[in-house]
Amino acid sequence: MITLKAARVNAGLTQSEAAQKLGVSDRTLMLWEMGKTFPNVPAIEKIQSLYGVPYSDLIFLPKDFNKTENDERG
Repeated sequence: MITLKAARVNAGLTQSEAAQKLGVSDRTLMLWEMGKTFPNVPAIEKIQSLYGVPYSDLIFLPKDFNKTENDERG
């Protein structure tokens, strides 16, 4: 499993380069990488192709998902 940011970095792309190739704004890509918003299916297909990582290996949750979930229960 790999985060979107790690997949982008492993592909040797800056956030700006990746956003341009994916046809989205830098801000949109940043929000995806932070887990604040999520890409739609066509964007996921582009991400797989650009980063060379299958969908099943990508993590689309925020890093602190468990912490956030536990905080809401507390």
